[in-house]
Amino acid sequence: MDLVSACRIFASVAERGSFTLGAAAEGIPQSVASRRVAALEKHFRQPLFDRTARRAVLTVFGQDILGPAKRLVQYADALDQHAAEAKLRPLTLAVPEICDVRHLALLDAAAREADVALDLRSAGPERRAAWMRDKTVRAAVQAVPPDEAAWVVPLGLASAPAAGRNEAEPRAMRLESLRPSRTEPTALRRVWIQPEDDVPHVRDVLQRAGHRAALLPGQIPVAISLVTAVGAAFRTRDFVLASASQAKELGLLWRPIAGAALARGYTIAAHIGEDAALLRSRVGAELARALGAAGTGETGAADA
Repeated sequence: MDLVSACRIFASVAERGSFTLGAAAEGIPQSVASRRVAALEKHFRQPLFDRTARRAVLTVFGQDILGPAKRLVQYADALDQHAAEAKLRPLTLAVPEICDVRHLALLDAAAREADVALDLRSAGPERRAAWMRDKTVRAAVQAVPPDEAAWVVPLGLASAPAAGRNEAEPRAMRLESLRPSRTEPTALRRVWIQPEDDVPHVRDVLQRAGHRAALLPGQIPVAISLVTAVGAAFRTRDFVLASASQAKELGLLWRPIAGAALARGYTIAAHIGEDAALLRSRVGAELARALGAAGTGETGAADA
């Protein structure tokens, strides 16, 4: 027996003094109302209405039960309302600050189409990890080594395009070509690491590759911001370590790095496993596009 539904029709009939009116108020047939009240009487093993009266008159037991029955219905209605509000509470998701507004807007739209409300919060890798530690967010796109990642974003060198030059097929560039010239030893060409890539599995790999290519330590600095790095690329002959999609958005010419496989790795970390599974299944493709991943699926690593 559905105790809440039975108490609801019991209270409605009692208030109106009629099974017909009580059933109409609840939008159910009178026969259904009668069966529910009968089930409630069977449950309590006591009659609730005086069957000898022409109207629906409560018995003494029915009068005693009416108040608690109404409170049960009120509590059930309050619970339903609270559950409805809880479902509308957004899932806070920390995403890389390099994701552009358009892709994040498409991600948000896709999530709402899938009945998931997102509260997207952009930050660098360290802050995203900190937000997860202190539970500021429910889930985060975390930077991880490519072999542990769900999404992998290849990185290369991005620079300001030369006037009148258009490279449809970008040629791979060797780091050795950036060695200081003997004739111009102070004219250093730098490779700027943006904050999103200031993580060991990217920064350290690039700096080791630069060391093998005989570059000076100061040729691979970490920029304080993406704006600073891109500004240097437009102002000088410097490069920015970036993905192909990011370089395109910034109006830069992108080249892969010869002999150095550099990539961002991303996965979803969540305090509750169901949140991570929900994001992967419902907005995984849109999240991959926002990150600039080559494909729209996952590469198979488990979530943190």
